Amino acid sequence: MNRCLQLAMLAAGHVAPNPMVGAVLVHNGRIIGEGYHREYGKAHAEVNCIESVAEADKHLIVDSTLYVNLEPCAHFGKTPPCTDVIIKNNIPNVVVGSVDPFEQVDGKGIERLRQAGVEVITGILEHECKKLNRRFFTFHTKHRPFIILKWAQTVDSKIAGIADKRLLISGELTNRLVHKWRSEEGAILVGTTTALSDDPQLNNRLWIGKNPIRLVVDVDLKLPAASRIFNTDAPTIIFNLKRNTIESSDDLHAGPNYYQVTNDVSAVHQVLNACYRLNIQSILVEGGRRLLQSFIDENLWDETRIITNQNLFVGEGLSAPLLTNASQFLSEQIDHDTIGYYKNENT
Repeated sequence: MNRCLQLAMLAAGHVAPNPMVGAVLVHNGRIIGEGYHREYGKAHAEVNCIESVAEADKHLIVDSTLYVNLEPCAHFGKTPPCTDVIIKNNIPNVVVGSVDPFEQVDGKGIERLRQAGVEVITGILEHECKKLNRRFFTFHTKHRPFIILKWAQTVDSKIAGIADKRLLISGELTNRLVHKWRSEEGAILVGTTTALSDDPQLNNRLWIGKNPIRLVVDVDLKLPAASRIFNTDAPTIIFNLKRNTIESSDDLHAGPNYYQVTNDVSAVHQVLNACYRLNIQSILVEGGRRLLQSFIDENLWDETRIITNQNLFVGEGLSAPLLTNASQFLSEQIDHDTIGYYKNENT
């Protein structure tokens, strides 16, 4: 099962809104096949695993055990049901890490296999399997995207200098890591002030992989048309009070798209509800301070990543958000930057 998780991780950032899944086929303690779901819309892990078996070992399939970190699907989606492939190949034993929370699966795959006479064992490394696909599980159990908050601060906890002057805090290598983070999430979110003052591109030009969908809370449509966030690198959704051009994810196109919100409900809740409707499973919230603090105050976050430049002290400036209900689970050092990773204790 650990090998399944290793394989599944290879597809980080490439399969959403599908989960990351790895599969390993074992005969008498020897791995004879392995595979993972490589790209959304393409073959699933179980299919790739079975197809990887060498011709000389194919006769062993009927006496082997298939390990998979997530329950095999039993419905027709972009691809046929994986349960049918398992049954067709007469695999007698299947070991599943965790049940799939997606309503079209959610135990149906396991039931289908057992009805066909396949012995199924579940709950192996279940915690680790759910952690790997925490975005997928959050989306389907809490009906909202998985939320990651991120900011960079000085050693005296400032995210900007005086008069909101832009302050370059994190180092070059850390910036590359941040772009890697962007490639792994469905969307990236900023507020109006950040978009106006920094004119960001919000892409992952310093890393390989897809660009996230760009989200901006700009209720009064203050952003000028020449803003770099409106280029065609990726779709941009503007949450505003005046215009609406989106009804479903099929309406999204590169460049600006408009989603109308109202004044009577929290903007944070409306953004999350919209992203759920549009099948966006995860959001990296990059600023500014007011927007970040809104997520914290409403307890609508799952993970926070804080970059602290240990050599930079500014004295006066804009204070960093105040993180609450948090426990640190990881810390790493990149040159002068310390990166602290926190999880929400109440989610």
